[in-house]
Amino acid sequence: KYCFHGQFFIYYLLMLMNVYISAHNLPFQLHSVYERLLRAEQRGEVLSKELLKVLGQLQNRSIAPSNHTISNSSAILEERVLRRLLPSQPDAHIYLPHLKEHEDSLKPIVHLGQRRSGVSLVLGVPTVHRQKQSYLVNTLQSLLFDLSTAERKDIVIVVFIAETNAIFVNAVVQSVQTNLPDAVSAGVIEVISPSPHYYPDLSNLKETFGDPKERVRWRTKQNLDYSFLMLYAQSKGTYYVQLEDDIIAKQGFFESMKKFIAYVLSEEWLFLEFSQLGFIGKLFRTSDLPMIVEFFLMFHKDKPIDWLLDHILWVKVCNPEKDSKHCHNEKARLKRTYKPSLFQHVGLHSSLPGKIQNLKDKDFGNQVLFKGHNNPLAELRSSLEKYLSHTLERAYNGVDFFWGLTPKRGDYILITFITPQAVKGYLFRSGNIETNGDRFYNTTVEVLPTSKSVKVRVTRGELACCKPSSDGFVQIGSFKNGMAEGEVDGALGEIAAMRLLVHSDSDVWVLLSEVNHIHITYK
Repeated sequence: KYCFHGQFFIYYLLMLMNVYISAHNLPFQLHSVYERLLRAEQRGEVLSKELLKVLGQLQNRSIAPSNHTISNSSAILEERVLRRLLPSQPDAHIYLPHLKEHEDSLKPIVHLGQRRSGVSLVLGVPTVHRQKQSYLVNTLQSLLFDLSTAERKDIVIVVFIAETNAIFVNAVVQSVQTNLPDAVSAGVIEVISPSPHYYPDLSNLKETFGDPKERVRWRTKQNLDYSFLMLYAQSKGTYYVQLEDDIIAKQGFFESMKKFIAYVLSEEWLFLEFSQLGFIGKLFRTSDLPMIVEFFLMFHKDKPIDWLLDHILWVKVCNPEKDSKHCHNEKARLKRTYKPSLFQHVGLHSSLPGKIQNLKDKDFGNQVLFKGHNNPLAELRSSLEKYLSHTLERAYNGVDFFWGLTPKRGDYILITFITPQAVKGYLFRSGNIETNGDRFYNTTVEVLPTSKSVKVRVTRGELACCKPSSDGFVQIGSFKNGMAEGEVDGALGEIAAMRLLVHSDSDVWVLLSEVNHIHITYK
């Protein structure tokens, strides 16, 4: 219980200490106590994360189909015991009494993923059938675009197909699996859908706020969609971020969010706002989700989700005896806004049939289309024809991206170092956040060792790191999902050149947005 209840106690102690320290010039010992309390709170966060990870594993055992009744029952029992250590869960049956008719009405159907848990960030992406255009795959590609290897291990994106039509659900599952197989197999992406018994009858809802019946039905179902997704996500990580299926993310969003969380970690807040549009980009502590979901379910038929979220703030801090300005200032304490916004709405056609929405977050700003690094001096050559001023030289020097016309088999990019380098690692990123499809496909990363004996050893198969290519080059890696990243085996010695070699004709142009030679020893 310390993990959750103890954190609140430590939190209030920290607040009191802050006030006291600012009011008095206290001795060093008191500052030392303050620092120890802060470290204790951080340890509590870690313990909370571990508890959530165990709970997620137990839930997976109970969700996964199994013929072993005894072990499955054991997992359910263990889950119930563990939940006593976690915040109480909302009783959805009170607000959705039809759920009592079917025992599994709140149990998700897990279609894809590795049931990952214990991560820092859980991104929730609900998706529904749209009459005009689906933006889901582009949204997921944007979220994954520049995540590092470490970041991919500390995040899970939960796609919630908020429909019960089996044909549509299977089509979405197949689309995600086909377009993002590596992210699915690695456990970065999960795809779930609700039980066919989850949604109540939405045909006789009361019309409110001048909304027609179809809009009332749409917003009511949306409240239920968010609630289901939040309940599933709460045991998977420390923080939950609400997104939609028609957004793009700013490059570096993961790092920016983690830094902002650390900045406000010991302060009081209900959610952090990384986009000012509706319910997009709102980050919550997963330990707060049960309370939030209960509020949503309580009023799911009454108001839209973003209004309900604002009402939670009102209930918590607004004094009816004071004016609206005081209420506004008090609510601002519980929601912290990060600028510039990290997520932008791009969908034109709403999931509400016939609705066009040109919503844009004015604080999103411009996207970063390339990332520069301090690379060593080199002579650059390529058989690819450049487009306009987007040259290889400008990309290598970190001032632009390289954009080349459609690659053919045998095309290459050659980087010959002025002085041989001890290259420890490399990163080549193709495509960018706006032109994600212009990538290198079936393209290898190769190096040219200066040592003839090393080349001989590679030819003999004595070095497991690599295999021989042409012209004395050694193949050390390849592009996967538009990116080539890896270490260079020290046994290769000094490197005279690096080469990207295309092995098959492409159907699209290619854009190189990042070139980085990691930990270089200059000679």
